[in-house]
Amino acid sequence: MVDAELARRPFGPTGALVPRVGLGTWYLEQSDVKTAVAAVKMALDLGLTHIDTAELYGSGKAESLVGQGIEGRRDDVFLVSKVIPSNASRNGTVTHCEQTLERLRTDHLDCYLLHWPGSHPLEDTIAALEELVQSGKTRAWGVSNFDEGELQSALDIAGPGRIACNQVLYHLEERGIEHAVLPWCEENGVAVVGYTPFGQHRQFPPRGAQQNRRAPGRDRAPGRAGLLDAAPGLVRHPQVDPSRTPARERGRSQGRALGGRHRSYRKRLSDRASPPWRGHALGRQCDCGSPICHGLAQLLQERLDLGVAQLEQ
Repeated sequence: MVDAELARRPFGPTGALVPRVGLGTWYLEQSDVKTAVAAVKMALDLGLTHIDTAELYGSGKAESLVGQGIEGRRDDVFLVSKVIPSNASRNGTVTHCEQTLERLRTDHLDCYLLHWPGSHPLEDTIAALEELVQSGKTRAWGVSNFDEGELQSALDIAGPGRIACNQVLYHLEERGIEHAVLPWCEENGVAVVGYTPFGQHRQFPPRGAQQNRRAPGRDRAPGRAGLLDAAPGLVRHPQVDPSRTPARERGRSQGRALGGRHRSYRKRLSDRASPPWRGHALGRQCDCGSPICHGLAQLLQERLDLGVAQLEQ
């Protein structure tokens, strides 16, 4: 087992301390079972004990693989899953959470999320999420892919201190949340979980990019510490890379469904006035001075390289 410990942050109003880098499991099921389960176990060994999954991922197959990977180590894991909006009715939310728990081989989640806003009344979904908290089937609940208006609607319904997190797309080329979503979450004590921090289906940043370029007006590049302190409530989830698996073409319809939601979310954010640093990326000529522009690859690549080295031994 690797002796690894990541710095932790409070997970919104729950007070639970979770690693600043977690493991996302989108496309996990496209690996063979042995490889997928080994990846989850290695993530835990590396200290990535915040594991995120969803019933959407492989129609529940990813949850089943996560369940195998965390078996015998449930107490070490901060476990999160999500309900598809079409299933998020008053009764459906409870039923689908129970199915998720069965696949994950556990009797409770640490947080259960609405995957994105849907057609069912938000009041009904939140009532079901609160019922799940009361019954002990999840310790907290949150949302995903919500903009600031949708977050405010959820807050108006649930009241303060109930929304644990908002899980959103966030990487060096998709930074629209910095304009309004991130400030709203910080103001209201909601954790922000950024998914696909490397970008999707790409190496991010490209190999050879300068990772220690000095920020204007700084003695040195902020590096890892500056990056992680830039947003007090932010944690990140690298996703499993399906481009390295022979079964990568499976799940295209799943990718289109969620990818369409990503595009919609990006458009809603980009339709607003964007911060001046949006679109800057590591290795480019950037004069914004934001610590987000430095250190992301160094932090995450170190962890991923360590995992690869351990698997090769």
